[in-house]
Amino acid sequence: MNRNPIPAGAGIAWSVLDLAPIPEGSDAGQAMRNSLDLARHAEKLGYHRFWLAEHHNMPGIASAATAVLIGYVASGTQTIRVGSGGVMLPNHSPLVIAEQFGTLASLYPGRIDLGLGRAPGTDQSTTRALRRHLSADSADTFPQDVEELQAYFDDVRPGQRLRAVPGAGLKVPLWLLGSSLFSAQLAAAMGLPFAFASHFAPGFMRQAVDLYRRTFRPSQALDQPYVMLGLNVFAADTSDEARRLFSSLQQQFLALVRGTPGQLRPPVDDIESMWTESEADHIRRSLACSVVGDPGTVRAGMQRFVDDLRPDELMLTGQIYDHQARLRSFAIAAEAARSLKTPASI
Repeated sequence: MNRNPIPAGAGIAWSVLDLAPIPEGSDAGQAMRNSLDLARHAEKLGYHRFWLAEHHNMPGIASAATAVLIGYVASGTQTIRVGSGGVMLPNHSPLVIAEQFGTLASLYPGRIDLGLGRAPGTDQSTTRALRRHLSADSADTFPQDVEELQAYFDDVRPGQRLRAVPGAGLKVPLWLLGSSLFSAQLAAAMGLPFAFASHFAPGFMRQAVDLYRRTFRPSQALDQPYVMLGLNVFAADTSDEARRLFSSLQQQFLALVRGTPGQLRPPVDDIESMWTESEADHIRRSLACSVVGDPGTVRAGMQRFVDDLRPDELMLTGQIYDHQARLRSFAIAAEAARSLKTPASI
């Protein structure tokens, strides 16, 4: 039985990952309203999912209370699946996450996904503040935490004393997210769908996808392996404008490299003048899975990515400073996605 709502058919599904970016000069409230507007836009354009990511102590990201924001987005949309990409499980008690997502699944049945990450999504000081009794080996208990979370969503067993209410029996779909071989191996062993963070950490992408597919074991959750890959897409009517939009994300990564994270900065005309060669090399490697250009360039770039890696689903993301430009970029990306040829049909 496949209880994970995976798109049917041979075509590649396409979805949105949103970090609720806070542009310089704006605030978190406006960022969240922009996220809802983008989700409604994506729903009309045929995107399959809209996921939000957990980050903490990041001045440019408004999705820290991920479950709360998921509820806000789900309440303002009708059909698009809404979920986490992901919840960083070491930060939380599995029971609390089961109750939160059980609540969401009760309010918005058939539309909630729970993607789980193993990293804290923040710095060490913030990690300690998030979970006061966090132990040094919390990340090492991730497999056990995932199993515990799964159990809370299963049917209640006779004599079971501890249950998630709501949550028990709802079988909320779980995904494992990662940027290393560990999560790929665990997703394969547990028979869960796997999403790789290639949009910012592509280094182990090929090895992780190959490992996951080779070692996948069918489960009650999933009959066969299912791979989602992250891809940055910056699309505009001209390639020059798309490259300019892309400079906001490049500046965001530059700030992270320098240890000075801040709000999402306006685009610039000459990003090359802002960094050293070593900084540029690091950022180019981190953002290697990016498609930037006009509609034709984006279509060709997305097709090359699909031909090369053969994902089952694309998770598109774009940290764009101007909200209207972001809406336009996702519209161009949707048009490109509709024209993608799957490897089986090439």
